[in-house]
Amino acid sequence: MTTAAARPIGDVILTLEHISLAFGGVKALADISFDVREHEIRAIIGPNGAGKSSMLNVINGVYRPQEGTITFRGEVRRNMEPHHAAAQGIARTFQNIALFKGMSVLDNIMTGRNLRMRTSFIEHALHWGRANREEIENRHRVEEIIDFLEIQHIRKAPVGKLPYGLQKRVELARALAAEPSLLLLDEPMAGMNVEEKQDMCRFVLDVNGQYGTTIVLIEHDMGVVMDISDRVVVLDYGRKIGDGVPDEVRSSKAVIDAYLGAAH
Repeated sequence: MTTAAARPIGDVILTLEHISLAFGGVKALADISFDVREHEIRAIIGPNGAGKSSMLNVINGVYRPQEGTITFRGEVRRNMEPHHAAAQGIARTFQNIALFKGMSVLDNIMTGRNLRMRTSFIEHALHWGRANREEIENRHRVEEIIDFLEIQHIRKAPVGKLPYGLQKRVELARALAAEPSLLLLDEPMAGMNVEEKQDMCRFVLDVNGQYGTTIVLIEHDMGVVMDISDRVVVLDYGRKIGDGVPDEVRSSKAVIDAYLGAAH
């Protein structure tokens, strides 16, 4: 298994304070606080129903918490709107793959460049000079990502015909096309075999190390989490029960009792 390399961890760029989220009478998140530092890989773990995906949805504005504040790069928000999150450099992948299945790999990744496009729809439709130059620049960037993730051989293939593991890689590529400073990964290795997980671990570490991208990820494979994460926050039934470096979390009695089990 690829392990986390020494990386220059920076200052706190994201702070979540006393976040509470409820759907009707069901509490998804209850008074949760933690932070994320620049350039780190921050894992969120916990059993099914712990509130992990809800927390990612709060960070990028899909859900609005009833209580708490979000501070991203010094800007305090009661809620994070999705378009503000995207404009400020927050991108994400999803637990259930959200790609355009009938489109090619290349075209799917190109959709991640939308925020980088400055020319109008009419200019693109008419292929005016500035629009053409922008199209070339965006395609060049997408081709770099395709090379980086080693998916050159499927660049023209319809996404819907690809194996699950490759679709996950394409979704990562689309998120990277937005050039995020903070990347949210919701179970990027779910459903993969051992070889596919090893590849994805390598790519996650390379995104973090070579691009300098800060990563927050949800993952159920504890071997992966303990190997590649700098810090881990543990949720259980919407409450935080652990937070620290992997060794601290692994040895926490509360975490062992609630999630890891004595065998771990």
